Amino acid sequence: MELGMVGLGRMGANMAERLVKGGHKVTGFDPSADARKAAEADGVAAATSLEALVKALPTPRVVWLMVPSGKITDDTVNTLLPLLAKGDTVVDGGNSNYKDTLRRAALYAEHDLGYVDCGTSGGVWGLKEGYSMMIGGDKKTVDALNPIFKTLAPAKDQGWGHVGPVGSGHYTKMVHNGIEYGMMQAYAEGFNILKHKQDFNLDLHQVGEIWRYGSVVRSWLLDLTTDALGKNPNMDGIAPYVVDSGEGRWTVDAALELSVSAPVITLSLMERYRSRDDDSFADKLLSSMRNEFGGHAIKKE
Repeated sequence: MELGMVGLGRMGANMAERLVKGGHKVTGFDPSADARKAAEADGVAAATSLEALVKALPTPRVVWLMVPSGKITDDTVNTLLPLLAKGDTVVDGGNSNYKDTLRRAALYAEHDLGYVDCGTSGGVWGLKEGYSMMIGGDKKTVDALNPIFKTLAPAKDQGWGHVGPVGSGHYTKMVHNGIEYGMMQAYAEGFNILKHKQDFNLDLHQVGEIWRYGSVVRSWLLDLTTDALGKNPNMDGIAPYVVDSGEGRWTVDAALELSVSAPVITLSLMERYRSRDDDSFADKLLSSMRNEFGGHAIKKE
């Protein structure tokens, strides 16, 4: 099967390379000439513009987007719209907000164009291990794309599935990432407790290795955490600042809209916000409160 790939950053390039190795022909576009050159070395035909990409593809065309969520996706979708023809399909494999996906899909439907949302997990390991894909869209359109999904997945019958109508793929991936926030926070807190028990002088890498096998808390995320502890036990050179790309916020918003309790995911998101405040007024005020009501000492800067 032949398709176009828009966005040849690390994940997009890896996906394109996996598709090429799986026997698909891929034409890719990225604004960066260096990214296009690197993709060509992996067997991807490079186009110098979206217009050239569309012209290079056989009909009905399939264009897979791997670009950041938000304005860049909107700009790409809007630029592609007049270039495509009835029967063509765009697959958004990025982390778009499902509400944006519903809006874009409705616009494409007005022009008899297919729109599929594919929540994609796997990160930098996807080239080797395969990608987990949660796919939303009408059945006929998704079924036509199955050869692509089977090639990108960890196995032809594992790690991917058509979860529902358009929007459901990104919604499922959003919740997946919310769960990820909670798991990451739990591991971080647990290892932090172990590190602070200084009289035991615990080897956190060793503990992680023990937990990786047979333990109830074993997971791929623990594998990666343990690997990181082996490389840098004290996290030297790493700032205590944790970013978020939006999915955790959207998951919490969805929980509020549905009146569903999600305290772990919500608190893990709040902890990420907290990590960014290197001069916390709130903590200073808390210290001052303790001094006011109890006469407790205030630690000076």
